[in-house]
Amino acid sequence: MVFGMSRPLHRNSISGGGRFAESNRDSWDSQMKSKSPRTEKDDVDRNRSTSDHNSLSLRFLVNLIFPENSSSKSVLSDSGFGSDPFNMSSSRSRHNLILLFLRFSLVLIVILALFGSLWWTISISTSSRGYIFKGYRKLQEQLISDLSDIGDLSLGAARLKEMDYCSEESENHVPCFNISQNLELGYTEGNEYDRQCEHGSKQNCLVFPPRNYRVPLRWPTGRDVIWVSNVKITAQEVLSSGSLTKRMMMLEEDQISFRSDSIMFDGVEDYSHQIAEMIGLRNESNFIQAGVRTVLDIGCGYGSFGAHLFSKQLLTMCIANYEASGSQVQLTLERGLPAMIGSFKSKQLPYPSLSFDMVHCARCGIDWDDKDGILLVEVDRVLRPGGYFVWTSPITNAQSLRNKENQKKWTVVHNFAENLCWDMLSQQEETVVWKKTSKKDCYASRKSGSGLSICSKGQDVETPYYRPLQPCIGGTHSHRWIPIERRTTWPSRAKLNSTELEVHGVHSEEFADDAINWNSAVRNYWSLLSPLIFSDHPKRPGDEDPSPPYNMLRNVLDMNARFGGFNSALLESGKTVWVMNVVPTSGPNYLPLILDRGFVGVLHDWCEAFPTYPRTYDMVHAEGLLSLETGQQHRCTMLDLFTEMDRLLRPEGWVILRDTVPLIESARALATRFRWDARVVELESNSDERLLLCQKPFFKRQQK
Repeated sequence: MVFGMSRPLHRNSISGGGRFAESNRDSWDSQMKSKSPRTEKDDVDRNRSTSDHNSLSLRFLVNLIFPENSSSKSVLSDSGFGSDPFNMSSSRSRHNLILLFLRFSLVLIVILALFGSLWWTISISTSSRGYIFKGYRKLQEQLISDLSDIGDLSLGAARLKEMDYCSEESENHVPCFNISQNLELGYTEGNEYDRQCEHGSKQNCLVFPPRNYRVPLRWPTGRDVIWVSNVKITAQEVLSSGSLTKRMMMLEEDQISFRSDSIMFDGVEDYSHQIAEMIGLRNESNFIQAGVRTVLDIGCGYGSFGAHLFSKQLLTMCIANYEASGSQVQLTLERGLPAMIGSFKSKQLPYPSLSFDMVHCARCGIDWDDKDGILLVEVDRVLRPGGYFVWTSPITNAQSLRNKENQKKWTVVHNFAENLCWDMLSQQEETVVWKKTSKKDCYASRKSGSGLSICSKGQDVETPYYRPLQPCIGGTHSHRWIPIERRTTWPSRAKLNSTELEVHGVHSEEFADDAINWNSAVRNYWSLLSPLIFSDHPKRPGDEDPSPPYNMLRNVLDMNARFGGFNSALLESGKTVWVMNVVPTSGPNYLPLILDRGFVGVLHDWCEAFPTYPRTYDMVHAEGLLSLETGQQHRCTMLDLFTEMDRLLRPEGWVILRDTVPLIESARALATRFRWDARVVELESNSDERLLLCQKPFFKRQQK
């Protein structure tokens, strides 16, 4: 047959197949030459043969790809020899087969390329490692940021709806301090000014800055000059205030001045010098050598005492009652000095026992003889052994003591201080200085019937988050009962030794690693504090762009301070900042350790408003806070947390959040609702975490 003769036999079908094929080539040629011309039937047979070959070729391709479906049987020729279907095809069939195979390969390559591209995109967005850059932005980071932008936009307009602004009455309002509501609830005798968060309502809106608000002047200029329009106090209140305040403040057009060459500065310096001498020191520069580093200033006025002590390396925390006018706390923070709203009325302060080296009250408005002296018990609780209580009041001078009422008050305070084992060091004019005992056995040696007992372990806790005042002497069970004279002096105090760390249950290696990590992080953070990172164009490589100035920030709030490592690293790097170290009530309590390092801090539940006025911090920092809060069954949301951050933050202030990738992605989407400029930055040390860097724009209220 023509079909059988038109194809050569497979060379390897039988043994000696090569010779067999060569010997029969002449007979095939002679047969072809003697073959008669084709008939129409032959053409039809040839076309059918070609069709059969194509079918065989397709089956071969299928069998090649799916060998389990291919037949194990050989194709037999008319002569009975086995032959391969591939070799039985014509030249044209082979070409078609090759073309089909190439097409199939091309499709396979495209599929693999698409899959590889998708895998690469997912991998770099979830597990790629990068460096926190200095001076330029990486291309990979920009890609991730763009992908995040696309993801945010895909969430829809409802998710990205911007927050509304609060009413103008909220400019200086502090949640949890609603005096009118507290009066309606029956709070009186000064308790209406206390913090009542259980009755406070959350406001998910943005607080507008006052009209004519201006960004505060940089430190140290901002310590002595503030803008009148930035605070609630009016010019009339400045001019109508008492003689002491008049000497502290000078109104100059749109500024309030606390200049160092004013009369009051000399008065503060003389006053501080007087206190040092009453303690037995040469001058206030020797406070550090005497073990004094942190001071709690009750009713601090406008912070002038703390401003002066700051120049002597002392850190003063101002606390004062909430005032609708924003006086004291608001002005002190506006000057770049530590302050918070606090009250001795009925609850303990959110500080652990043995927190401060000195407690100061100069005409602070507190009647220490009230409530059977329980307010002095709270002073004793927060005062370290060997610490000092300084009280300046008109009732203590000889002329005032001629008044029987004043004499009675003074006798009550004097006797009560003695029952607390305080030693009165000196009395000059209106100022009295007491020293708290350094010896626990003093309490056992008191006269029987003195009235004050030692707190039990159940009463004496290190987490006194606005608990009711306790009528007992606290802190005596603490391992931190160490006289201030025996503590390491500042600045060495910031680096606790192994024995001191053991008191807090912290290993030296863990503490050292924390310090190394934060020193590195602060260097990287600082390099990012520039609006240039939000430019549409990447920075140039190298160090062409200068770093932000060392005094770019002053008031810093660390929302999850842990060991206070962020605070320590900022100071070691030479930044002129102070840090409010906040320890969340939902996490481990390392606030005693922070305070023992010579820093200031406070316990706080971030589902409640922080006790300060709006626009009081230049930076809000939180490492791991989102994970901490979302891991708790809390009554608040991330939206509530961001609303509070925005309230605390000054216009053009910064937010730095460090947390897991999913939480940072959610936070970045939420930041757009608050109109913050935001950028996600990768971390070299941890691919599972990201850094969210935001800046709050300065939006001015439109003039009506």
